[in-house]
Amino acid sequence: MKELIKLRHELHKHPEVSNNEFATSERILAFIQKYSPDEVIKLGKTGLIFIYNGEKPGKTTLFRAELDALPITEINNLDYTSAAKGVAHSCGHDGHMTVLAGLAKKISQNRPHKGRAVILFQPAEEVEQGAKDVIEHPDFIKLKPDYVFALHNIPGVEKSKILIKQGSFAAASKGMTIKLFGKTSHAAEPENGINPAIAISKIIKRLNDLNQDKFSDLTFLTIIHVLLGKISFGTSPGYAEIRATLRAFENKDMKLLTERAEQIVYQVAKEEKLKKEISFSEVFPAVVNNNECVKIIEKAVEEANLTIERMKKPFRWSEDFGYFSNEYKGGFFGLGSGINQPALHNPDYDFPDDIIKSGVEVFFNIYKKLNL
Repeated sequence: MKELIKLRHELHKHPEVSNNEFATSERILAFIQKYSPDEVIKLGKTGLIFIYNGEKPGKTTLFRAELDALPITEINNLDYTSAAKGVAHSCGHDGHMTVLAGLAKKISQNRPHKGRAVILFQPAEEVEQGAKDVIEHPDFIKLKPDYVFALHNIPGVEKSKILIKQGSFAAASKGMTIKLFGKTSHAAEPENGINPAIAISKIIKRLNDLNQDKFSDLTFLTIIHVLLGKISFGTSPGYAEIRATLRAFENKDMKLLTERAEQIVYQVAKEEKLKKEISFSEVFPAVVNNNECVKIIEKAVEEANLTIERMKKPFRWSEDFGYFSNEYKGGFFGLGSGINQPALHNPDYDFPDDIIKSGVEVFFNIYKKLNL
């Protein structure tokens, strides 16, 4: 464990934001090459895949962790506090990477008899396109994994307790940008222009009033930014923007929520004689667990003598593992990181070293069931 803890501290001290994880990737490569993977594949600028091949045909089992950190200034006073200004591993990806590094070490000592084990270090989880870029990469498509597994540490939950759930585990989300184009005029002659102000109020009201009865589970829409013209008391503005975050526990509800939000914008823009543009960013599908994968995780947790908590509702936060679970049989679980642990994305968050072993054991037990 000392070797793994040392690795995590190095990763924590040298965090890098999404799509810039160059040194992080090099550290991971140097560490895992010591454990003799049969193949190493580089995906894009920083992504890495390590493959351990079995002697006989069988299932391809993939395990994934994230390379990137967050643009947050850490406030901890640790021996390994972030040395990168304004960047920190405040989500625990340093710990997730270390768990996979520990898994690689154990697999190298217990190489697969059948199929193959694939260990993926994915860039840019925090900004959505990371997983999407990976699953669309030709070298990844060739792998055709039968199963994909990942974990996320969960503050506020007893250390090493495992959270599992069939179906949706984490919400779908997306950012919606609405642009409204009217006509600027003198503030003394507003009738000569088309001011989007009334349209903004209508759109926000109608978006907030979307009928929840039409959805199968929780959905909500949060207005996060509004812009109207420029600060000029002599001018009636002709341009506006509204930005909102859409969330839904189920992918089908996200589709419906998106359609209904767009309809509201179209209707109001027509009523107010405005041109409009709608775009979406940071699109995360819901993480949806396959029932077979959940059963595999349950058995792996029992073998590790860890406690299981069966979740009743998905998490409201999003995770781009949903891109994997949309395409392949996916299993995603939570790893408790402590009752008094600071919340994810807080500046004083630090992944606890004493749960690394539990994450490695659960992953290794999954691997044993499928590839040994």
